[in-house]
Amino acid sequence: MSRVKRGLAHTKKRQSLKKRVKGFEGGRKKLIKLAKTAEIKAGSYAYRDRRVRKRTMRQLWQVRINAAVREYGLSYSAFMGLLKKKGINLDRKILAQMAAQKPALFQKLLETVK
Repeated sequence: MSRVKRGLAHTKKRQSLKKRVKGFEGGRKKLIKLAKTAEIKAGSYAYRDRRVRKRTMRQLWQVRINAAVREYGLSYSAFMGLLKKKGINLDRKILAQMAAQKPALFQKLLETVK
């Protein structure tokens, strides 16, 4: 049986790893053993924080809607309940954008809901 040398595959694997950890500091980008663990950790944090970002954005939209609605003497929960009763299906992102960028349109929405 002929001998198989795996030098090319070995170096390619290391090169691709180094490319992925390019912006890291110190040994985490230079040393293969440290780079592997750093990459695994970075990937797990990225996965987790993609979900955390969704959570925090929703909280932000809720705060913005609440602040806008309070000016007209309503609370956030009461406003959302009224929207549901009227059958207006706008998500929180759109409502928050309307409240911030188009207050006149938001006021009309409030009047139709009340």
